[in-house]
Amino acid sequence: MSTLTQRSSGLVQRRTEASRSAAAADRDRGSGDEDYEPRRGDEPEDDDSGDSKETRLTLMEEVLLLGLKDREGYTSFWNDCISSGLRGCMLIELALRGRLQLEACGMRRKSLLARKVICKSDAPTGDVLLDEALKHIKDTQPPESVQSWIELLSGETWNPLKLHYQLRNVRERLAKNLVEKGVLTTEKQNFLLFDMTTHPLTNNTIKQRLIKKVQEAVLDKWVNDPHRMDKRILALIFLAHSSDVLENAFAPLLDDQYDLAMKRVRQLLDLEPEGESMKNNSNELLWAVVAAFTK
Repeated sequence: MSTLTQRSSGLVQRRTEASRSAAAADRDRGSGDEDYEPRRGDEPEDDDSGDSKETRLTLMEEVLLLGLKDREGYTSFWNDCISSGLRGCMLIELALRGRLQLEACGMRRKSLLARKVICKSDAPTGDVLLDEALKHIKDTQPPESVQSWIELLSGETWNPLKLHYQLRNVRERLAKNLVEKGVLTTEKQNFLLFDMTTHPLTNNTIKQRLIKKVQEAVLDKWVNDPHRMDKRILALIFLAHSSDVLENAFAPLLDDQYDLAMKRVRQLLDLEPEGESMKNNSNELLWAVVAAFTK
């Protein structure tokens, strides 16, 4: 599948933005925050006490927000990776919330990509997209693998009998979620032959906080051990790279900071998912998604 093909060169070339100041990440910090109430049935692993008073975003919303052009309100027309990347985010989000897991590896120890995705709990998440994906996975027999679900949820299947698994208008639905959370707004733009609904950024504080979180994970708060990293930020780095939007978080960095951040991201990309999934405190489904994008 083309969208899951690993780009051996890693991230795309950095756009020249040396004149941008890294200090902008902290501007107007604290404005526009909303209180967060945990959803019933969510696992403790989904909690992040440090963000308890901030607007909470799902992995899908974070990846989309990194990919959106602030003023234009849409993702790059040349980005053909974000669609499958968002489906990978859904699988990891459901795993972190205790809804999905991989089947047991068995005596012969199946590889991550050969093991099937199992519904651990069908309790509603409160997110329509997540619940729709969870229902598909729960109702499907025999179960499918991680890579198969990324393809099915993206609609990238040659089997016409499985086209009903495709989640449609995902980017638009995620953008509307961000509008409801006060991060984006909705506008209509004319592109000569057609009108398109766009979602420009309105709350720059939340996006800058997201960018700063990604930057700090590979700079000031780097721990040189993926299993000591917060699973959400680890997943965000992997999926933002697979969706070709991680570059947007690093563009404001100074040259030496950028080089160091790139070096550490490459260290993560060079990890062997099979081995990492067998270590203590690992989430096997997270590493299976990583394997699907880096195989």
